[in-house]
Amino acid sequence: MLKLLILVFWLDLLGLSIGATGRSWVLHLHWEKDKPLVESGLAGHVHSHLSHHHRNVVPERLNGAEIRIGNSIKKDGTDNPLASVINSIPAGLARTINLKGFEGRYVTVVLPGKGRFLTLCEVEVYGYLAPNGENLALQGKASQSSLHSTGFAYNAIDGNRASVWAQGSCVHTALEFSPWWRLDLRKTYKIFTIKITNLKVAPTRLNGAEIRIGDSRNNNDDSNSRCAVISFIPGGFTKTFHCNGLEGRFISVVIPGRKQYLVFCEMEVYGSPLN
Repeated sequence: MLKLLILVFWLDLLGLSIGATGRSWVLHLHWEKDKPLVESGLAGHVHSHLSHHHRNVVPERLNGAEIRIGNSIKKDGTDNPLASVINSIPAGLARTINLKGFEGRYVTVVLPGKGRFLTLCEVEVYGYLAPNGENLALQGKASQSSLHSTGFAYNAIDGNRASVWAQGSCVHTALEFSPWWRLDLRKTYKIFTIKITNLKVAPTRLNGAEIRIGDSRNNNDDSNSRCAVISFIPGGFTKTFHCNGLEGRFISVVIPGRKQYLVFCEMEVYGSPLN
């Protein structure tokens, strides 16, 4: 009795090799970098997706194939989370599959069942490196609309959450209409999380401030996307805002439409470079 020979195709950045197992048909993509790759369908920059090119005269062979993404190589990666199922791709055409929130080193295309052929001609993978926990603000450059006393723009990215004014680690503008503070990250990132620490006294001054992210510096960054509106941060506390992958080089805090001091003590930024 013949045992079905199952081929596993290993494709990485250094070339193509072929292996064999006794399991399901598998096409396996291996990201050689140490950091995992994130697949995301979030709108914004170059759209992240998997693109499958199929030129076979029997395109139905690919029907039902599963795309799995994760960091495990056990069982040839077939136990990694299921990202999508290929229903059909017409012969000679390519199909783009948008994914959201998947992270991993390995991308596997598996065709469940025995006695089937896995046939396709090209797989393209687009994504970005997963955040590594680095505070991006520390490498940026800060500016602000005006200055009160020693409330320099740099104070908010000095890596110090000290929230007492006398400690010299908070920003402070003059009393003015629509004051702003801006962080230049020097290149465009996907921003996932921003943390802001408020001044210990007079914390309500920051109420209604907007956090904006984008690549424009025109009109107080008004054309950039809004990550959040700060309703209230208790004095001396740090609050986390989730920006869901908004893209931009500049992050600004603006109090729009009213005369006020803009005062806070620290901004921390976490995201991924678009390279």
